[in-house]
Amino acid sequence: MNNPLRDGYAQQGVQTAAGIDEGLRAYMLRVYNYMALGLAITGIAAMGLFQLAVVQDASGAIVGLTGIGEAIYTSPLRWVIMLAPLGAVFFLSFRIQSMSVSAAQITFWLFAAIMGASLSSIFLVYTAESITRVFFITSAAFGALSLWGYTTKKDLSGWGSFLFMGLIGVVIASIVNIFLGSSALQFAISVIGVLVFAGLTAYDTQRIKEMYYEGDSTEAAGKKAIMGALSLYLNFINMFIMLLQLFGNRE
Repeated sequence: MNNPLRDGYAQQGVQTAAGIDEGLRAYMLRVYNYMALGLAITGIAAMGLFQLAVVQDASGAIVGLTGIGEAIYTSPLRWVIMLAPLGAVFFLSFRIQSMSVSAAQITFWLFAAIMGASLSSIFLVYTAESITRVFFITSAAFGALSLWGYTTKKDLSGWGSFLFMGLIGVVIASIVNIFLGSSALQFAISVIGVLVFAGLTAYDTQRIKEMYYEGDSTEAAGKKAIMGALSLYLNFINMFIMLLQLFGNRE
């Protein structure tokens, strides 16, 4: 026998679940759109600054640096450009709660442009073909890992502390190797770094998904989406750099 009250609750539950699922998809799409636009800004800024920084002959070979190139690649200003993205990350992380969504968006776009300036030097070190190839390899790997993190039923929260320790280890080893200049240590850092950022991609995707709450205000949801995009963006950029160090062809 049909129970109208029970059937009504069941239908309401299905409608609620469908609403949450639709809202979650829209939220995650917003995260990925922010991230993709950030990567596009980074690429344009990196290529644009590189073109302003070098002198090329008719064949496209680099024969020297312009005044801008001398300033950003050989003067102490290069340290400012190298460290500026880290400062922007801390600024956005600590100040986002007091920002409007539009201000947080602008800060994220500025951060992406600064990161592009910091990464422009890779065009001096690696061939354009290998940079392009590694970018597509990174995109494929990132997409697969993020999809797995989004769809898996496995709880990845236990990975957090392990991945964080791995990240700290990679950072410390990278700083030490600035002074040592060891190719063997750099190879180990790159391999471990790829594994760490691969794990973080899946972990952060699941974490961002679980941060979604249907009752969030438009402003709260917007800020969550920006911070989620920042996490995935950093994972992508760092995985790209590590893979480039492993597989990139040097000029």
